[in-house]
Amino acid sequence: MFQRFAALLLFAASLIGPAQAQQQPQTDLARTKLSVGLYKIDAQVAQTPRQREIGLMFRKEMPQSEGMIFVFEQPATQCFWMRNTLLPLTAAFVADDGRIVNLVDMQPMTENSHCSQEPVRYVLEMNQGWFAKKNIKKGAKLGGELFAASRR
Repeated sequence: MFQRFAALLLFAASLIGPAQAQQQPQTDLARTKLSVGLYKIDAQVAQTPRQREIGLMFRKEMPQSEGMIFVFEQPATQCFWMRNTLLPLTAAFVADDGRIVNLVDMQPMTENSHCSQEPVRYVLEMNQGWFAKKNIKKGAKLGGELFAASRR
């Protein structure tokens, strides 16, 4: 009987998506320094499919000068949602040259889809209101190693 129950538990666990099975924030990602105007950002880099899938899920807090930048292999229309994400965030959809294509406020624990207005390779998530408080809008340019090659 116990073996059947254990097998059933293993089967049920296999049905849970990898991000849901995680249940812990990922805080050990590589980091990069970004800038926008006079402001500096310490950003975790989510570049593998698994890292991008988990993103900022399960984080209970994030310092104001920190964020997460999602790096995709090639420009495409990128869409984000907030499943298992506890913090209200703003997503900046960013072109290869660092230009912010559009900004979208996203509400915690929702599955509403928020998409880039044009193909992008980067998405920077910050605490909601960070961009607005600093008067950073669509068209502003991010600086940092990620964008240096496209500016040469």
